Amino acid sequence: MLRTRKRRMMNQINVVPYIDVTLVLLIIFMVTAPMTNPGVVELPQVGQTLKQAAAPMVITVKKDGNTELDNQAFPRDQLLLNVRQKLEKDPGRSVVVAADEKVEYGKVIEVMDMLKQANVEKVGLLFKPVK
Repeated sequence: MLRTRKRRMMNQINVVPYIDVTLVLLIIFMVTAPMTNPGVVELPQVGQTLKQAAAPMVITVKKDGNTELDNQAFPRDQLLLNVRQKLEKDPGRSVVVAADEKVEYGKVIEVMDMLKQANVEKVGLLFKPVK
């Protein structure tokens, strides 16, 4: 006369304990995160400032697209020859491109690309700093 009852499978999950654990972990991380010390990078110091051995060559691109090398006007094919000649005399010298702000971006890139194709290693842009 013993009756055995069959247990039914439960198709529900109680998620309240999981939410409690999640909130406790969230609070722990929120409290401890400001206390951790992020990696501080100590940069190396140099005993003296770096100075260039010679003033850089300045290639100027004017509003009309004409180019100058050290205030002497040259067509673009002559410009590259003169840059190479000056770099043969002083190979450590750098080249900077100074362009008028009204010059199209593509013309400046053409000059820089021409210098890179000629294997000029030190190429940069010259700009006026904001005061």
